Amino acid sequence: MKPDLAYLELKVSPRASRTAVLGWHGSALKVAVNEAPERGRANAAVESLLAETLEIPTARVQVVAGRTSSRKRVAINGLSEAELRQRLHERLLTG
Repeated sequence: MKPDLAYLELKVSPRASRTAVLGWHGSALKVAVNEAPERGRANAAVESLLAETLEIPTARVQVVAGRTSSRKRVAINGLSEAELRQRLHERLLTG
């Protein structure tokens, strides 16, 4: 059986005062990271933030498109689309 794989569109604000999931911006999830977009540091911070938010290992989160853009596409390994949306919904409600 093929493992679950879900994708998430992001709008990322690097060099923010805090690292946080901010909520939905249209169909993309808006996140802020305090790392600068240099040498992949902001992308690594995005992956770490999503892994922590979703309560999964960082290795299961990977930026797959938009590595040099504020618009990114992230692959989440081991979660279905439904599980991903449910976890995000729960985390955003509980802050």
